[in-house]
Amino acid sequence: MTEKLPEKADLHDSLRKGVRELCARFPDPYWRELDVERAYPTAFVKTLTEAGYLSALIPEEYGGSGLSITEAAIILEEINRAGCNSGACHAQMYIMGTLLRHGSREQKQRYLPKIADGELRLQAFGVSEPTTGSDTTQLRTTAVRKGDKYVVNGQKIWISRAEHSDLMLLIARTTPVEQVKKRSEGLSVLLVDMREAVGRGLTIRPIRTMMNHATTELFIDDLEVPAENLVGEEGKGFKYLLDGLNAERILIAAECIGDGRWFIERATRYAKERIVFGRPIGQNQGIQFPIAKAYAHVEAADLMRIRAAELFDSGRPCGPEANMAKMLAADASWEAANVTVQTFGGFGFAEEYDVERKFRETRLYQVAPISTNLILSFIAEHVLGLPRSY
Repeated sequence: MTEKLPEKADLHDSLRKGVRELCARFPDPYWRELDVERAYPTAFVKTLTEAGYLSALIPEEYGGSGLSITEAAIILEEINRAGCNSGACHAQMYIMGTLLRHGSREQKQRYLPKIADGELRLQAFGVSEPTTGSDTTQLRTTAVRKGDKYVVNGQKIWISRAEHSDLMLLIARTTPVEQVKKRSEGLSVLLVDMREAVGRGLTIRPIRTMMNHATTELFIDDLEVPAENLVGEEGKGFKYLLDGLNAERILIAAECIGDGRWFIERATRYAKERIVFGRPIGQNQGIQFPIAKAYAHVEAADLMRIRAAELFDSGRPCGPEANMAKMLAADASWEAANVTVQTFGGFGFAEEYDVERKFRETRLYQVAPISTNLILSFIAEHVLGLPRSY
């Protein structure tokens, strides 16, 4: 692992301090109230955008900060460590990467500056479908070219933030699967203007879940998308999708590290303050050891996150590291969540302590945006050379 240069250390410290100060303006009661109402944190996202944090990965030439994945990860980590929920806005960072890497110069000039300054939100990526799940190559949504437009039909599910996004990247099959040599071919990425699409072929249905995550199901019926909104080349959408996964994995890992540290800080503080049988419960090894073990696992996962980010920023392959970072961090945050509930006892289930809210939020990352089992399959096949299991 490389040693941080002094200027980088100063930048990272400044980022952490700035994000903490911003998040302090949105304390636990703010999130508690939103959770009860299942409401979107509009004020929080607006404040983050205005401060420039959500444009961290957009190059300066398009109005962003031009920071690295390392810095973007620090931002999301600190948001979750402060007790906030970056799941409401994290996609603004990594979804635009597909547009940045594969979009035309005209598309980038048209959209990226507006995304950077907050005039437009690109927070939704239409990939998952009810009948195909993680088997993206078998998706059934189609986009048929007719003149200067594509006509799209299909259905998407678990599309988060669709109601709060001006733009959406949509992956659809433009060449029937029976006409391609490989099933990963024939998929394309389209940029959909949600402001024009809703009610004109696109219907959004919110899905109520165990956490306040603003996810939805999309019904697409003869939706017309201008052909000029094709991102990159037709038929290469699956490749473009894979190109963005390492960044997503690293950023989600950072969020889990932030969650894990929040849980451990809360559990430690409560264990010091809670007096039972005449002494702090934290004096008992039955309380100490699980917290200490969870702490060790969070810190170890963070090292893998840092390693993956370093590789990504230097342009080197990082698929195994990015996937392991996400898995280890998700496991560590979930362990820390369980330990914290156990430490708080009955109070861990009380809304006013916020443990149960964060417990529900961090549980998501055992499943999304990729399940732990698929990561294990990736490691088994692509790192260890074992036979493909699916």
